[in-house]
Amino acid sequence: MASSQVRLGQQALAVLDVALRVPCIFIIDAIFNSYYDPGSGWAGAMGKVLVRVMGILISSMVLLLSQKALFKFYTLFFAVLLGMAAVLINYYATSHIDFYSAYYKAALGFRLVPRNGPTLWLGMAAIQLVFGVGYVFLLNLQSVFAALVVLDIMIPLWGLMIELPVDVRQLVAVFSGLALALNTAVCLAMRLKWFYYSCRYVYLLVRHMYRIYGLQLLLEDTWKRIRFPDVLRVFWLTRLTAQALILVYVVRAVRRESGDATGSLIDGGSDSQGYLLSWDVFWDLTSNLIISGCDSTLTVLGMSAVISSVAHYLGLSILAFIGSTEEEDKRLGFVAPVLFFILALQTGLSSLDPEERLVRLSRNMCLLLTAILHFIHGMTDPVLMSLSASHVSSFRRHFPVLLVSSALFVLPVVLSYALWHHYALNTWLFAVTAFCVELCLKVVVSLTVYGLFMVDGFSNVLWEKLDDYVYYVRSSGNIIEFLFGVIMFGNGAYTMMFESGSKIRACMMCLHAYFNIYLQAKNGWKTFINRRTAVKKINSLPEMRGDQLRDIEDVCAICYQEFATSARITPCHHYFHALCLRKWLYIQDTCPMCHQRVYVEDESRDRAAFSNNNGGYAAPRDVAAEAEDQRGQEDAELPGEGGAAGGQAAGEPDNELLEDNDSIEYDEDEWGTQNGNAHIEEDYINDDTDSTED
Repeated sequence: MASSQVRLGQQALAVLDVALRVPCIFIIDAIFNSYYDPGSGWAGAMGKVLVRVMGILISSMVLLLSQKALFKFYTLFFAVLLGMAAVLINYYATSHIDFYSAYYKAALGFRLVPRNGPTLWLGMAAIQLVFGVGYVFLLNLQSVFAALVVLDIMIPLWGLMIELPVDVRQLVAVFSGLALALNTAVCLAMRLKWFYYSCRYVYLLVRHMYRIYGLQLLLEDTWKRIRFPDVLRVFWLTRLTAQALILVYVVRAVRRESGDATGSLIDGGSDSQGYLLSWDVFWDLTSNLIISGCDSTLTVLGMSAVISSVAHYLGLSILAFIGSTEEEDKRLGFVAPVLFFILALQTGLSSLDPEERLVRLSRNMCLLLTAILHFIHGMTDPVLMSLSASHVSSFRRHFPVLLVSSALFVLPVVLSYALWHHYALNTWLFAVTAFCVELCLKVVVSLTVYGLFMVDGFSNVLWEKLDDYVYYVRSSGNIIEFLFGVIMFGNGAYTMMFESGSKIRACMMCLHAYFNIYLQAKNGWKTFINRRTAVKKINSLPEMRGDQLRDIEDVCAICYQEFATSARITPCHHYFHALCLRKWLYIQDTCPMCHQRVYVEDESRDRAAFSNNNGGYAAPRDVAAEAEDQRGQEDAELPGEGGAAGGQAAGEPDNELLEDNDSIEYDEDEWGTQNGNAHIEEDYINDDTDSTED
């Protein structure tokens, strides 16, 4: 119970922290969007620039404050606001002879209080008392000073109640306001020491973090500490809601004045009909809200934050639906807003005219949708391959992934058809169509590989060509994807030269050329060379068949399956399936058992004895006698105790045959000589033959 209360308290503080930072974003956005008139002289221009710069600096400083300092700043700020409100009410009340009429007119037509004298005095006294108590509480004044401050706020009302002359009442209100302003200035001056040490502490902390962790981690820490995405999200939604309320109010007011049939009460229509909006009006309101929602850099950032939240929960829902637990697949909430913001900067979204901005935003959203679909395919493909390779037979496990894959194939087709049906061919439509075709190709490749693994899973015979078929399918898809990348680079170059060139677009084209063209071609060529080299190495190794294979009576050390037809022998006298060893050689050029080099060109393998994976030997029949004679000569050359030891070893061949290669111990120098100074891998790859993919 206590932990839940603590958690609720922390969440409430987090919500309050975000809410108190949002006004800073509003002020900065208003300063950037305000009209600047340079024709007012150099003094006026310098003054306006100074006011803008000071406003941005103060708002930025408040935005970056720590939570404790932020609460203290707003405590002082609200105290000042309450004092100003109390002074203005006193001055307004004492400046009018007919106070009742003035108050009634100033109430915007709302009859909040009656025009009765004592009732009005008591209401104003209650309001001023609340303001005074709030002012005292926020500034944390002592009891004597608190009583004097409340008395100072209430004195102008007493002059109104006893009907003093107007000049006297105004003079009392002015002196009361000056006294309250002086008290406020003294309180703020006494807190300048706290402000100085707070700023110094923040400066030292930032300098320390910059020296220790660097600029990147400092920015990341500040980004998380002030909850900047949440602040931007609340800013954008609040701004959009306020604009929506204003637009709806204006539309209804215009409809009431124009006597529209929809808005006015005609033929006994109900009052609720006046609140209904037609589809055309609703679409116009929505379009205006969308246009105003991306009219500045901060609003684009706010929209990116909203897109981040939507994409994040969409990614989590899809991961839960397909049953994936990969942490790397939860980055959709980061990738989607970054792409949207880059597209907005690349196309100059916030600086376009309203009509053109709406069209450009819709095009960017289409490109963003295709990018999100590509990312979702990257989430589903590993799950699809895992299910097919692990031979999971549950239909409930396969159905969600297959359903998402089918949707990823259908949605691009529908999107392309709708766009081609309504728009003529241009560079934007060509790019969206290329992305859709590329996504369909990826889905087809994934489903084809999935089908190959499923067929292999239901087969009882080892399918030795499975790895080749998977490689052919994936290679074909990668080649076509590479060609699409080249085509998209040409489309971007044409757009930059003849339509809308910009520095950001040029940078993005360079990144596309490096990551999607150069690196993809480099990795594809490297994979091809590795496969060709592995096949060459496998073909250079001797092969065992027939009686030699039956004499060993062991299994492959990689897949733990028996040798049905043949086995390949490594220079270190270990044997494996050719397919298993080839997959191993894709990763490293060492023996899985002893880590010696597998492919040695100058080594002669004709006279080498064949050892099984447990240390036993099965020599070929035509060289068995020669091997026995050579062993006898070595025993005869051993003198004294060495000869006895050799004889003892020769007399107990069974123990030698049962010795395992993994238990052999080497000196450091001897081991470095045997493995050719190759890097020793600490992790062994135990991969099933039927489930390994390239």
